[in-house]
Amino acid sequence: MAEQRFFRREGPFTLARLAEIGRAELGEGADPERPVHDVAPLDRAGADDLTWVDNAAYLRKLPDSKAGSCILRPEQARRAPDGMTLLLSPAPYQSLARIAQAFYPAPAPVPGRHASAVVDDAAVVDPSCEIGPNAVIGAGAEIGPDCVIGAGTVIGPGVVLGAGCRIAGNVSLSHSRLGARVTVHPGARIGQDGFGFAPDPAGHIKVPQVGAVVIADDCDIGANTTIDRGSVQDTVIGPGCWIDNLVQIGHNVRLGRGCIIVAQVGISGSTQLGDFVVVGGQAAMTGHLKIGDGAEIAAKSGVMRDVPAGGRVGGIPAMPIKELFRILAAQRRAAKKEAGGQDGG
Repeated sequence: MAEQRFFRREGPFTLARLAEIGRAELGEGADPERPVHDVAPLDRAGADDLTWVDNAAYLRKLPDSKAGSCILRPEQARRAPDGMTLLLSPAPYQSLARIAQAFYPAPAPVPGRHASAVVDDAAVVDPSCEIGPNAVIGAGAEIGPDCVIGAGTVIGPGVVLGAGCRIAGNVSLSHSRLGARVTVHPGARIGQDGFGFAPDPAGHIKVPQVGAVVIADDCDIGANTTIDRGSVQDTVIGPGCWIDNLVQIGHNVRLGRGCIIVAQVGISGSTQLGDFVVVGGQAAMTGHLKIGDGAEIAAKSGVMRDVPAGGRVGGIPAMPIKELFRILAAQRRAAKKEAGGQDGG
């Protein structure tokens, strides 16, 4: 139930079509031709809406929902109230995401350049692109088909954007090559100098930052995130990475496929993350580390050593999460014992 002032809704869709989109199965007795007009949460959905249950904690609310249809796991079907039609999926939230995209697809570019945009004659911009007010595109830049460049955004000389990129307003992109379908949210800064210098008592000496930033296909870069270009090699963001708002990624950092980096994380220069690493909010990593495939770093952690593949660490300094929990439990027991001794005295 999105705000119609801002989002255009498609549909209605039949249950059969939504099952196909969501990679789900129709529940027993479901009418495949039943129309569905929108998606909505359990407590707001009506008879024409599709809702979902992905967390077992919400199952207790399911009998009170007024939703006409629901996505849930097959083993949860018996918890649904009479008359509610079901879409059965082993991964309800993923099914919902695909279905919600059908109801609320990203707007297509409106080809053309705003009169206030400044596009260098030596830039190559596909005619299908939408170039917003006061955008600047430098010499030698290459903007692929179906891209959107938001208001006030600066695309520096030589920057390359693949097809279908969405670059929001007030972004700066320099010394960068982006793949296809990359989304960059407002205020992000990508490709600026890395923090590279040689300390010297007479005055620190700048180390030229002559690498680039390479962002692979299908990445999502959050608002006000900064990604520095490499010093003597490239900073690389692997395919399908999702980077939240206010993240700092230093020079020469390399992210593998499908990494998830939550808000306010800082990754120091030359650290390497493997595939599908998850980093919780406000965590920080020193430089030149190696974080293995599938590792998980808890929020507010300070990582100072390599983390093996599949490792789960937390704390400052970061340690294996089980070890951290044992230490915290011992501290709580000691605090309770001390408090009890004081009361007894």
